[in-house]
Amino acid sequence: ISFNSGISGEEVPFPEIIELNVGGQVYITRYSTLTSVPDSLLWEMFTQKSSKGLARDTKGRFFVDRDGFLFRYILDYMRDQQLVLPDHFPERGRLQREAEFFHLPELVKLLAPKLSKQNSLGDEGCQSDPEDASPGIDTARTLSSLGAAAACSSLMPSALDGKRSGFITIGYRGSYTLGRDSHTDAKFRRVARIMVCGKTSLAKEVFGETLNESRDPDRPPERYTSRYYLKFTFLEQAFDKLADAGFHMVACNSTGTCAFAHEQTDDKIWTSYTEYVFYRE
Repeated sequence: ISFNSGISGEEVPFPEIIELNVGGQVYITRYSTLTSVPDSLLWEMFTQKSSKGLARDTKGRFFVDRDGFLFRYILDYMRDQQLVLPDHFPERGRLQREAEFFHLPELVKLLAPKLSKQNSLGDEGCQSDPEDASPGIDTARTLSSLGAAAACSSLMPSALDGKRSGFITIGYRGSYTLGRDSHTDAKFRRVARIMVCGKTSLAKEVFGETLNESRDPDRPPERYTSRYYLKFTFLEQAFDKLADAGFHMVACNSTGTCAFAHEQTDDKIWTSYTEYVFYRE
């Protein structure tokens, strides 16, 4: 794009400040930031002679159908070509996939698991206990020389000395149909989403890859959250996982309201919210 000091009849295709809608998350940044990495997807998008071919949302912002939460790290990288992630970052693999989509090969390399001579797992070797603080550089080098097994056993005393105690609350909103004769429909329990509340490290230990952390991706292991939910909708599957991890149900509660009544059949649609509290000593 060429800029002239005088008035030109040629329209500049992109302004200096650009608004983006990435997966529902709005970002405002400079044109120079979006075009800072040659041959990247954003560079290709915003170095066109015209912006007519780019998708926009209802408010005229440029739209990209990708993970809006992870895009913040893509944008941070494009500002100075450096990777800075929060401690105990759990979305490294997903962020690497986003970097591949945006054609950022150097960022993909930075996110790739590093392999060492002694420890084939590299700095990803002890992910099963994210609650423990990361060791310093000198400590990491010492542990690396001992091999993966020794490193993990040093970093995870809880795996040998016993599991942590704590509470996990499972909640869900469901609906059921109550007929004229007070007989419940066969589709008694329709569960849209199972929510998980509790300490981050406990939730990850129990549910692992079945835990969706997209609404609270940067929560440290020692902090608590009420924004996680499960990738499945079977309550019994959640109960099985909690039981396998040594948790027992100690309390539950539920509320229900009539949300809709059918005029012709008198059937009533009830909605409910239920919570189950589990504890492990």
